[in-house]
Amino acid sequence: MSLPAPDDPPDGPEIAIVGIGFDVGTHPSRIGARGGPGHIRQQSRLLRPHLADRGPLDLGGIVDWGDVRLTPGRLDSLLDDATPALAEVVASGAVPVVLGGDGTATFPVLRALAAAHGPLAVVHFDAHTDAYPDAPPGADAGAEPLTTATTFTRAVDEGLVDPARSIHLGVRGTTFQTEVCAHARRLGYAVRTTDELVALAPAELTDLLVTHTAGRPVHLSWDMDVFDPAAAPGVATPEWGGLSAREGLAFLRALEPLDIVGADVATVSPPHDLGGTTGLLAARVVLEIVHTLRAGRGARRA
Repeated sequence: MSLPAPDDPPDGPEIAIVGIGFDVGTHPSRIGARGGPGHIRQQSRLLRPHLADRGPLDLGGIVDWGDVRLTPGRLDSLLDDATPALAEVVASGAVPVVLGGDGTATFPVLRALAAAHGPLAVVHFDAHTDAYPDAPPGADAGAEPLTTATTFTRAVDEGLVDPARSIHLGVRGTTFQTEVCAHARRLGYAVRTTDELVALAPAELTDLLVTHTAGRPVHLSWDMDVFDPAAAPGVATPEWGGLSAREGLAFLRALEPLDIVGADVATVSPPHDLGGTTGLLAARVVLEIVHTLRAGRGARRA
């Protein structure tokens, strides 16, 4: 959206858009989420800065921080390079809104935010929990414990999140393992399937999340596969039966009362994105998050 780069040194931005162009490169058929940040930026040129049904949005105080310099496919680079880069954003006083990247790109964001704010309440919209057991069937004995499927398992292990105040929303579809939702619940997370989510009105979701996250700063993690592939085909692992674009945007607007200290938008895969529709919808999600952050902070100050 032609946002400015930060000053050098950064001069107190309120919100920073940050790209983490990373995927682990182990998906059996869809590699490409590493190109997500640039793709979302490209499609954002089609957006206007004002949301007609929500009033004008002043984009002052928002910067595009650029992309973290790292090597896609190397987890050591993700953890060693992205964590301090995000810590720098947080230290500037800005709320990071991260463009992924696959689900592992969320992990260094959680590390940086938890170091500043303590254990987080995670509100995770995704077709998958990403809180699977450590070793999926058939995995090598020395398999890397951090994968796109275990991001939120590792986050509990490291004390980055408070699972009792965290929730996975929109879960559905096929899995390689049984009882994945049960495992997430054993870790302490709440889990709502897509059917349970769409049964809620946005105001009911607001009440649920305000109560569930009470007392904790919130990280919002929005995986684009929470949308139905009819709305967002260009994702790493599409699952039929997801949210429509209208439903997803309405649920985003229900998050204004939450104390959101960081957010990420994950798993846009440009090689699989027909006509750029997923990238454009992801850019709109980012704009909605920015508006939600602004509106929520304004309400709390009032």
